[in-house]
Amino acid sequence: MEIVKIFQSGGLFMYPILIVFGLGLAIVIERFLFLSSTNRKTQQLWANLSRMIKADDYEKAKKLTQGLNSPLAIVLNYGLARQKPNVKRKVVESAMEEGMMEALPTLEERTHYLATFANIATLLGLLGTIVGLIQAFTAVAGADPAEKANLLSASISVAMNTTAFGLIVAIPLLLAHSYLSTRTAKIVSSLEMAAVKCLNLMGLDEE
Repeated sequence: MEIVKIFQSGGLFMYPILIVFGLGLAIVIERFLFLSSTNRKTQQLWANLSRMIKADDYEKAKKLTQGLNSPLAIVLNYGLARQKPNVKRKVVESAMEEGMMEALPTLEERTHYLATFANIATLLGLLGTIVGLIQAFTAVAGADPAEKANLLSASISVAMNTTAFGLIVAIPLLLAHSYLSTRTAKIVSSLEMAAVKCLNLMGLDEE
């Protein structure tokens, strides 16, 4: 494969770029599985909770959210814990906002590293190319004049491979970062929507 040839002829800087790619890929897989699971659990939990809240069975709803560690359970449990006769909507709403602040870090965790890894891969590629060019010009300085052009072109070709490999790693990581950020934003929106629906189902007074 062409990528294998690029890697084999790129020099030592290929290895740290490969390590960066491995770390980034691990984060992508972990975050994708986590967000997929969270989205599925959110839908299932809300389907169960909405029936309980409609039936005014708040104690059962509290027990259900207390026994789960999903973001939606955390958010709604804060609000349900404040539920009591004559409680004002603003009190429960503020409690849910507090729960949202606790739940958000688990959703956004590690995703931002992907953009950092993409930048590191690009910079390592450029650094490898620069080091390769320095070595190339140093090597041809004492070479036979007739061979200088061939040696220089071959050395430059090898040096440029690190930049190419850095970009091959960086572009997928940036795309994965954008995709995961979008999925996270959708889940956050679904949590906010569920919190509003929960407040409306509880029928709390504004004042």
